[in-house]
Amino acid sequence: MEKYEGVFIVRPDLNAENLKGLIGSVEDEIKKGKGSVDKLESWGKKNMAYSIKKFPEGVYYKVDFNIAPAALQDMERKFRLNENILRFMIIKKDKK
Repeated sequence: MEKYEGVFIVRPDLNAENLKGLIGSVEDEIKKGKGSVDKLESWGKKNMAYSIKKFPEGVYYKVDFNIAPAALQDMERKFRLNENILRFMIIKKDKK
């Protein structure tokens, strides 16, 4: 298992219930890959430097998690196909 950090920008027009469901689905995808979520932070709604899919702002989330590298590629593909996730970036953390 490797440690990763992911930042997700989701649509700002989602209601609280849909937003909670979306974040739950992100956690479920990590768990499907035999991973675990260490920390989940909401950074709230922020303006972006430029519009993405006609949205000038987005709701930001940061997720620290562990997962096998082989499962990461499939998980990223599913995130790309999700219309409610405007952008995401996943990076490998140092082994400190």
